[in-house]
Amino acid sequence: MSRQGFSVEEIIKTAADLKMEGIDWVTTYGRNPKELKKMSVDAGLEVACHTFFAEKLLAGDNKWLDEVKQSIDDAVELGAPIIMIPTGVNEEMPRRDSRYFWIDALKQIAPFAEQAGITLTIENYPGKDSAFVTAADFFEAKVQVPQLKLTYDDGNAASGEDPVNSLNLCKDDIVHVHFKDWYIQDQSEEGYREMLNGKYFKPALIGQGDIPTSACLKALKKIGYDGYINIEYEGNAIPANKANELAITFLKNIMKE
Repeated sequence: MSRQGFSVEEIIKTAADLKMEGIDWVTTYGRNPKELKKMSVDAGLEVACHTFFAEKLLAGDNKWLDEVKQSIDDAVELGAPIIMIPTGVNEEMPRRDSRYFWIDALKQIAPFAEQAGITLTIENYPGKDSAFVTAADFFEAKVQVPQLKLTYDDGNAASGEDPVNSLNLCKDDIVHVHFKDWYIQDQSEEGYREMLNGKYFKPALIGQGDIPTSACLKALKKIGYDGYINIEYEGNAIPANKANELAITFLKNIMKE
């Protein structure tokens, strides 16, 4: 919603009007985290997660860990039980080297998250050069960072492997979930980008693209997942508040089945 210019107040109102149960604060939008927590609670929304970007790390700033520690402090003030750090892609770095780069960083971050009583997660992150797309990528980090858990993203997992199989492989480590959708095709075209599986993906609204959303939701139920699902829409064809409404209606209809 913020990408389309909606304010913090409009984000909260949309979530409340649509009877969502929680909110994942993706950065704090320059607001005091205590203020965001109060606004969320007053609207009947539990803070499910705090997502933030390790921008200084990617920029090569040697004070990057201070930035991350501040974001962990923000998560504490938000009352978020989980943090998620998107593992951004450095296109000048081979995929395996990028994974080692992130694993080294996660090793340093994990003790601070643990000390704060917060669960550290990464997600399946899209792109042919992304460090973490598949279950195997995640487990390579998990071996070296035992505290690490997964924010499972069905659409991003599908950019590297079958998303239901990926979910089942990671079932013991999934503590948060993202749903999104993509249009998928075999050839390059404007608006599409190449993914790890060699296919080309373009953002779609949940339920309108080629991701097997129903199968992923059923798989989550089967493994006993009872946490939150973020609704993600990376396109602009539909206003974000309306996109949320359409996605929720679609998902609730599947749940009724």
